[in-house]
Amino acid sequence: MANQEELVFLPLGGVGEIGMNLALYGYGTPEKRQWIMVDCGVTFPGPDLPGVDLVLPDIRFLASQRSHLKAMIITHAHEDHYGAMNDLWPGLNVPVYASPFTAGMLEAKRNYEGSRAEIPVTIFKAGDRINIGPFEIEAIGVNHSIPEPMSLVIRTPLGNVVHTGDWKIDHAPSLGPFTDEARFRKIGDEGVLALMCDSTNSMREGVSPSEEEVSEGLRQIIEAAEGRVAITTFSSNVGRIRSIAQAADAAGREVLLLGSSLKRVVGVARDIGIMEGLKPFIAEDEYGYIPRDKIVVILTGSQGEPRAALAKIARDEMRHVALTSGDTVVFSSRTIPGNEKAIIEIKNGLIEQGIKIVTDSDALVHVSGHPRRSELVQMYEWTRPQILVPVHGEAAHLTAQAELGASVGIKTIPRVRNGNILRLAPGPAEVIGDAPHGRIFKDGKLIGDFEEMGIGDRRKLSFVGHVSVNVLLDTRYDFVTDPDLIAFGLPEFDDEGEDMEDTLYDAVLGAVESIPRARRKDLDMVREAIRRAVRSTANEAWGKKPIVTVFVTRL
Repeated sequence: MANQEELVFLPLGGVGEIGMNLALYGYGTPEKRQWIMVDCGVTFPGPDLPGVDLVLPDIRFLASQRSHLKAMIITHAHEDHYGAMNDLWPGLNVPVYASPFTAGMLEAKRNYEGSRAEIPVTIFKAGDRINIGPFEIEAIGVNHSIPEPMSLVIRTPLGNVVHTGDWKIDHAPSLGPFTDEARFRKIGDEGVLALMCDSTNSMREGVSPSEEEVSEGLRQIIEAAEGRVAITTFSSNVGRIRSIAQAADAAGREVLLLGSSLKRVVGVARDIGIMEGLKPFIAEDEYGYIPRDKIVVILTGSQGEPRAALAKIARDEMRHVALTSGDTVVFSSRTIPGNEKAIIEIKNGLIEQGIKIVTDSDALVHVSGHPRRSELVQMYEWTRPQILVPVHGEAAHLTAQAELGASVGIKTIPRVRNGNILRLAPGPAEVIGDAPHGRIFKDGKLIGDFEEMGIGDRRKLSFVGHVSVNVLLDTRYDFVTDPDLIAFGLPEFDDEGEDMEDTLYDAVLGAVESIPRARRKDLDMVREAIRRAVRSTANEAWGKKPIVTVFVTRL
């Protein structure tokens, strides 16, 4: 049995969380498995990771499997599915397969970020098939909130796996493709061993509204508005951008794009021909010459990003563009968990300026790109899998989909989380082991783990500040000069009005003078005594213990 060939699934990200998707499929004996990777995404840091720019999946496991990793297939160009490519691919250096739009976005991203890694991409799109070792992989077109998304059929000698990627069913999308029901049904007839299925909206009943309905809702808002209309949406949602532009044109309004990521996406979309039929967008310096009721602004910042265009407008920091009382801002997006406070602050800033806010709770101005429960059931009916593996979601989403699958008669639904090695065949599906997994962090130009990047200390600094002390002792171990002390991030005064630095300075003097001169030869002991005294004194005066760095030098 030890040398028996197996088909296994190993997620290193995206299963137990939303974001940072990275899935591995392996085939062969445990010692000689050949692997393919599906997606290579990022997630974004919260306030608990001060200074961190991006969170990446830890791919330590692949270091030992590098010679057995045969290819990487990217299902679509959302950051949570391809955003780690520029940082992680150089260490893997394997063939990459992706759609024309995804390839264009990868190149635009590389140029924008100044990455040195030029990633060669083989174009792979709906209807194509490729053979990689023991795997034959077919791309199936699906609908999502970005151009050219795809599901994958992964054929192996032990059975077929359907990896849905991100998808939904929309019979009237503003931008194709349609989710290919006929092809999924044929794959179901062929036989599906396992369905790896998007769980994002598994807690929502019914069917997602159509993008056509969203387009109509936006058109009505634009036509009814008396002043300027600014609409913020995800920059990757090219279909939404097209809908807004068409609605603006129908209302006799010009369109301005604001935000570098939005312009990059539109540039790539234009290059591959999916922006045809739209009027040219105006330049920023034309904005001030156009009547208020004749313009629509499409801009970044739907998640409250402080450097995005919407936040700058809320702070009145844009050079050529401003909004005034009576204008309208539409949030054509959902709020990603964790961003609520930042978004509320921007909304309040706009409301203070007399600007009207419209969100999806006021009108149908956004629809998710993920399947609700009735759409999931349709996918089960099309593919008829022996095994259902809920992926792409937090624990609540995965559990909700597992319960839904069981309710319609799917017998085998294993519980899988990041790092679990799930054997799909032969024999019953079960978790047979665990692989190293976790998170690494991009911080400026460097990448490392939590300790390597000093994130824990940085977090402490953000709570308790830092005190630096420099002490010079002479040959008799007396002070040569007064100690130097600098407090950073501490209160200026204690509750009695005493200067905090003066109080801590006295603690340094007392700590050294309390040590007999003969024992001061042990400079490490002196250093530790000062550190303890400063922390204790700060705690007594303030209630917190700062980080303290002490330098003791004998001249």
